[in-house]
Amino acid sequence: MLIDKFDRKIDYIRVSVTSRCNFRCLYCMPNTPFEWEPHENILRYEEMFEFLKLAIDEGIKKIRITGGEPLLRKDLDVFVKMLHDYKPDLDLALTTNGYYLKEYAKVLKDAGLKRVNMSLDSLKPEVAARIAQKDMLKRVMEGLDEALDAGLKVKLNTVVMNGINDGEIVDLLDFAKSKNVIIRFIEFMENERAYPGIKRVDSKIILDKIKEKYSFKELPKDNSASRYFEMEDGYVFGIIEPHNEDFCKSCNRIRLTAEGYLIPCLFFTESYNIKEALRAGDINKAAHILKEVVANKPEKNDWQDEEVSTRAFWETGG
Repeated sequence: MLIDKFDRKIDYIRVSVTSRCNFRCLYCMPNTPFEWEPHENILRYEEMFEFLKLAIDEGIKKIRITGGEPLLRKDLDVFVKMLHDYKPDLDLALTTNGYYLKEYAKVLKDAGLKRVNMSLDSLKPEVAARIAQKDMLKRVMEGLDEALDAGLKVKLNTVVMNGINDGEIVDLLDFAKSKNVIIRFIEFMENERAYPGIKRVDSKIILDKIKEKYSFKELPKDNSASRYFEMEDGYVFGIIEPHNEDFCKSCNRIRLTAEGYLIPCLFFTESYNIKEALRAGDINKAAHILKEVVANKPEKNDWQDEEVSTRAFWETGG
């Protein structure tokens, strides 16, 4: 079992299989050139699997595959099946922008994937295209339907930005209700890679907009990064507040990048490279690094309200 010095049980790892993305979202990487990461720089699936077997044996129960956009990496279903076959009851999930879900949802479900978190920042094609810098909404909607038809559990994630999509909060909520999926509204996370002038919308404002139409109550907090709320008809939606101190209190996550860096905290600059150990077949050294990462996991992030994160979120999976 992996327990940090603040008595938090670490049982969740987010694994980035690529830093490449086919979107250039305003809140993430709007000015990043489209580049191809040299294949030799990233971990092979077999190398990731060897490490993740170790992590699972140490108590990891949930793995979320992220990017970049993970569906850009070839044979992702093969990697999913490797993990599922090793531990069939593993909570195996995927974070995606949804653009390629139409093609891959069923094959991923058949390989053992259980859940998908999908970005949906607008229901308006012109606004969605402005945010992603790509005409993409039709394909994303088709991908959502394909994922649901395949039997995957789906959550929608919406980054709320002042003057861009904050007028769609209730519309997005109603759309998620109509699909019987949970939506989570995310406060924009200030970072130096984002488009200049993007402003976050405080969670209180988000909730106040929803209150104009619906009554709801807050549910007890769990280990999730979200706060969840239940409406009178039983529908549940969430809020993610990275500025809130509670965001860190119950954190049970570490991250592995495609380049082989283990990261104890999304908003903490320290990382540990396990690629050399894995490529040398030194699983004992990899195990030592894993325990060192957990031991040095900070109590809270080093990002205050007045600061801007330097982390490249597309490398760590957000």
